[in-house]
Amino acid sequence: MRRHTRDVLEGLLTRVRYEVLPTASVVDEVCAGLPSGATVTVTASPAKGLEATLRTAERLAAQDFDVVPHLAARMIAGPGELAELVSRLRSAGITKVFVPGGDADPAGGYDSALQVLTELAQLGNPFAGVGIAGYPESHPGISDDLTIQAMWDKRRYATELVSNLTFDPRVLSSWVRRVRARDVHLPILVGVPGPVERARLLRMATKIGVGESARFLAKHRGLFARIAAPGGSDPARFLTGAAATLGREDLSVAGLHLFTFNQIAATEEWRLAQLARLRNRTGVRPAAGVPGRGVS
Repeated sequence: MRRHTRDVLEGLLTRVRYEVLPTASVVDEVCAGLPSGATVTVTASPAKGLEATLRTAERLAAQDFDVVPHLAARMIAGPGELAELVSRLRSAGITKVFVPGGDADPAGGYDSALQVLTELAQLGNPFAGVGIAGYPESHPGISDDLTIQAMWDKRRYATELVSNLTFDPRVLSSWVRRVRARDVHLPILVGVPGPVERARLLRMATKIGVGESARFLAKHRGLFARIAAPGGSDPARFLTGAAATLGREDLSVAGLHLFTFNQIAATEEWRLAQLARLRNRTGVRPAAGVPGRGVS
């Protein structure tokens, strides 16, 4: 492995955040598996409602984690509820959010992330960090032209762009370059799945709700197969394949967004093992440290 590639991978693996699902045990699992101060994003589940996301985010913030709750636009009833959510999160010391459209049927107030982002601006931009979604692969329900246009429309309200999953380094590299060619210059966090056990992934699908998991699997059968199949997903090989693009300073790739599927300890063990391997090759002593506090 070339020195440039090792340097790129080491840099990415030290600038990470971890996505978790708001299950009953996830706070304990985060506390046991991640260093204090790590950046943790909490998804929004239509089956559980936003309350589960907020409660999990508040508990993690109280444990000194850098928390980024998902405010899924279609799960918010309207401006009144959004103002209440903002007040509650700020009271918990939470300064960052991620705003997707979400897969739920609209609760009545919003049907797109752009509407929530606009409303947050009218509320005085209450969060220092605001993430929006990017789609290297085609979105299962939205055309590529619309996702690109939506990214352009949302860029001025956001501080970072978080890519959804792809397993093809060429697709990722091409997408990053196209984002910059569209004059979107937000820092990019590259979405990468951690090491996932098939049985655990199936249990997580059940926990987040039968209806939701059925919709997810119906839309992402190929994604599920790639993640869960033995040898089907190798995050290290994927990152190595994309390193030439991800390491370009002019493309502003800020770090990694690790989809843990709540296999938190395993994801962190994988990250540290990769860092140890890279650092041993360069003669640097492995060290754990606090990952990516400034990424989000």
